[in-house]
Amino acid sequence: MTGEFEGLVAVVTGGASGIGAATVARLIAAGARVGILDIDVTHADSAGFAVVADVSDDGSVRAAIAAVVAEFGGIDIVVNNAGIGAQGTVEDNSDDEWARVLNINVIGMARVSRAALPHLRASASASIVNLCSIAATAGLPQRALYSASKGAVLSLTQAMAADHLREGIRVNAVNPGTADTPWVGRLLDSAPDPAAERAALNARQPHGRLVAPQEIADAIAYLASPRSGSTTGTSIAVDGGMQALRLRAE
Repeated sequence: MTGEFEGLVAVVTGGASGIGAATVARLIAAGARVGILDIDVTHADSAGFAVVADVSDDGSVRAAIAAVVAEFGGIDIVVNNAGIGAQGTVEDNSDDEWARVLNINVIGMARVSRAALPHLRASASASIVNLCSIAATAGLPQRALYSASKGAVLSLTQAMAADHLREGIRVNAVNPGTADTPWVGRLLDSAPDPAAERAALNARQPHGRLVAPQEIADAIAYLASPRSGSTTGTSIAVDGGMQALRLRAE
């Protein structure tokens, strides 16, 4: 809806590419002023306010949130999108890699939310949307560490929703299936047979294709919108039916 976010300020982490960039464009198109937080803002949407931020570092996060508030006067919406992937079984990643992924994918969301909370409490339309994954609710091969991080995000979302509901802050999550993003593209490029790997990923989702970042952005916008004032502590799967459907073979 045009103007749905008029007068509201959003922060999108990892907002310079992929799902984050699609979310930034969606929110701006509906009237929001958007702070784009990313470790590399070279390709950030020029219609937003780009700030270099590393979600693995508390000082960097606090400085970035302060910069957005200085620019726009407050924060109404936080989209915790920044994250990294990991491949392998439980024996394939070192302790250091476990610590790195959890630090970014889970604690990073806590850092950003923590820094933004004083400003969200002052908003009449406060919302946090966390980017989770189908990996939190379905067992995927070769994704032990990544799945663990996203399972933590799902639980964190529910706990945050309970903690902050009476402060007027809604907290929800979006669980994408495999999305057609630059990160997935790099994974495909590194496969022995990229075309065969893409075909396998397409086939894994019942609707037969990768999820478009814009589809995920629309779900994020729904949860972030003031029109969804009775929706909190939930997650929306945008996965082509991967989690819920069991189709018969044709």
